[in-house]
Amino acid sequence: MPRSLEVVGLRKEYPGTVALDGVSLAFEGGRVHALLGKNGAGKSTLVKILAGTLRPTAGRILVDGREVALGSAQDAFREGIAAVYQELSLVPGLTVAENVFLGRWPRRKGFGGVRVDWPDLRARAGAVLEELGVPLDVRTPVGGLGVARQQLVEIAKAMSFRPSVLMLDEPTSALARYETEALFRIVRRLASQGVVVLYITHRLQELPQIADRVHVLRDGRHAGSLDRAAASPEEIVRLMFGEVPRASRPAALAPGAEPVLSVRGLGSRGKFHGVTFVVRRGEILGIAGMLGSGRTELLRAVFGADPFDEGEVEVGGRVLRRTRPRLMKSLGVAFTPEERQRQGLVQVLSSRENLGLAGLERLGPAGLVLRSRERALVAEAVGRLDIKVPDAELPVGSLSGGNQQKVVVGKWLAVEPRVVLMDEPTRGIDVQAKQQIFQILGDLSRRGIASVVVSSELEELLAVCHRVLIMKQGAIAGEVRPEETAAEELYVRCMEA
Repeated sequence: MPRSLEVVGLRKEYPGTVALDGVSLAFEGGRVHALLGKNGAGKSTLVKILAGTLRPTAGRILVDGREVALGSAQDAFREGIAAVYQELSLVPGLTVAENVFLGRWPRRKGFGGVRVDWPDLRARAGAVLEELGVPLDVRTPVGGLGVARQQLVEIAKAMSFRPSVLMLDEPTSALARYETEALFRIVRRLASQGVVVLYITHRLQELPQIADRVHVLRDGRHAGSLDRAAASPEEIVRLMFGEVPRASRPAALAPGAEPVLSVRGLGSRGKFHGVTFVVRRGEILGIAGMLGSGRTELLRAVFGADPFDEGEVEVGGRVLRRTRPRLMKSLGVAFTPEERQRQGLVQVLSSRENLGLAGLERLGPAGLVLRSRERALVAEAVGRLDIKVPDAELPVGSLSGGNQQKVVVGKWLAVEPRVVLMDEPTRGIDVQAKQQIFQILGDLSRRGIASVVVSSELEELLAVCHRVLIMKQGAIAGEVRPEETAAEELYVRCMEA
């Protein structure tokens, strides 16, 4: 018998913002329900509430017509709701069977006490995989599997709870086409068994193959639902964006003619290939693309955080067939990573210490830090970037997300770069902090410092960039001028196969 899931008037408030605003949706079993919306629309919040990891401020959740309270992931499992997130939660050193029933290994009494019943564990895992039609050896260590097979193990792990509702968050972002088709076969099989399938994706081209019904969120509200036959890309994008005015950038921000960074034929096996572009003095160049397009991998390779296999990078007239962070820094290239907390900052150090990290050689001779120089550097960064620091001696982790991001930028400005590579500079920060980041980009441009900005927020790229490159499947697929392009047009171009 097909199951059902319904949310009524669901609301989630945070200080200063509303993530979900009275959302009411119904999902019936036997169909695959695609959930769409641009970043910040409320998709992740809804999934987390249904998975029991986030509590709503108001509203009701009904499973098979019965109201349920989901205060934890265990509550969700008990009600038959399971989620598979984009970030996999497998243990690489354990086998497929051990991961499928992680934390629930069957036990039996034996000599010396209670032990894991390994034959029973393997038999149970094998039964789940067979039911899904997944031909995997349950004795194989998960760490030796490719991403696609690890994704299938994650789904098998979720299905081992025998859920009536399965939520899949961007399951194909790292999969090849043939791997995606195999995943779709499994998803359709589950739906045919009456399972409620919620499929969260950015990829419009997948919808005709997998979705029976499409639900769109916009700014925390339900913008509309469409059956597959009516879910054209144009109609979906209209629901996602509504009436969006065309963005404009101050005309005074004009790039110079001098190239400061050139990338020619850059490639990294399995990540991106044949990437070529030039950035000029004071230019703000955007790179748009969906998850899995290779944007982050490209920036990391240009800076030298990851290697590349082919091509070359030219900075300030010097041609490089291999890049390294220390070398790129010496040539005037700065990099603010997507994972600012783990890769851009040292959380246990103070804001003062973090602001000086990139320019230690400027703070004193022979590795010594002269406090007078350090104080001047910190004061300049705090004032220029308007960093809200109640006490520069407190750990940088005590700051808000927006102020942490400004510390990441501030530490690099201390080395007076030619070009700044920014990966998702506004992710996870509030509206006011975003506007301040935009102001920083404008100030850099006026000073002749170029920026390359990767962002999932397409409207933001159109608002601040001189040009926007479109990246798909690891390659540059086009270029647009913000003054000639609306956000919904750019979104469609990023999504086209």
